[in-house]
Amino acid sequence: MVKALASARRHRFAPVVLMLLALLAVGGLYAVAAPQAAVADAASTDDVENGEKLFAANCASCHGPSAEGATASPSLIGVGAASVHFQVSTGRMPMAANAPQAPEKGVQFDAEQTAQLAAYVATLGPGPAIPDSEQVDPAQGDAANGMLVFRTNCAMCHNAVGAGGALSEGKYAPSLFNSTPTEIYEAMLTGPQSMPVFNEENITPEAKRDVIAYLMEQRAGDSSPGGANLGSIGPVSEGMWVWIIGMGVLIGASVWIGAKSS
Repeated sequence: MVKALASARRHRFAPVVLMLLALLAVGGLYAVAAPQAAVADAASTDDVENGEKLFAANCASCHGPSAEGATASPSLIGVGAASVHFQVSTGRMPMAANAPQAPEKGVQFDAEQTAQLAAYVATLGPGPAIPDSEQVDPAQGDAANGMLVFRTNCAMCHNAVGAGGALSEGKYAPSLFNSTPTEIYEAMLTGPQSMPVFNEENITPEAKRDVIAYLMEQRAGDSSPGGANLGSIGPVSEGMWVWIIGMGVLIGASVWIGAKSS
């Protein structure tokens, strides 16, 4: 028996067999431990069929009849339901005109039609699903941690409290003051426009909810304990206050003093 095992180990195909076994073991472990791609929410066949009709009538002219994309429009295969829901529910899509960035505008589809479009696109390939109410509930988030996460990853574009800001080439980071918790979560998950994608490894679902809790707190009436927030756009408005109001008062006082002395 010992001789047989020894001769098997010395067989010329033994290294190949061992390598195949090692690859199978690594593949099995990865399949168990690796994070699974988000999949679309369960949708009825009718929803998918109606979504396909809506897509053909309103979206296929730009994104292609099979959503494969075109020169000026990206492919929608694998973007997931969350991306479609964000773009359509905020009115960014269908896009009104070719521009550096799709602006937020009045929505063209109601909530049911938006869900149907998202359900259809979700069938084209696995992608991030629309978050549920628990994932976006600010009451379950930690606003203090959300502030740290937001200011580390988002404030350089959106401003420290989400007031928005200008980017290059005519693009901009929009204000988040009127965005719903679902829209904020979907934006982090899908990375619309110039925004990077923050998947579950970059920012965990709990941290995303913390960010939502922080942004919701900025809308409270007492969110500016230092007084008037001047639009929350940082040193620009503060500088205007100093130079226009502050310096104006000083110049006026100087003129009044000079007139009194003469």
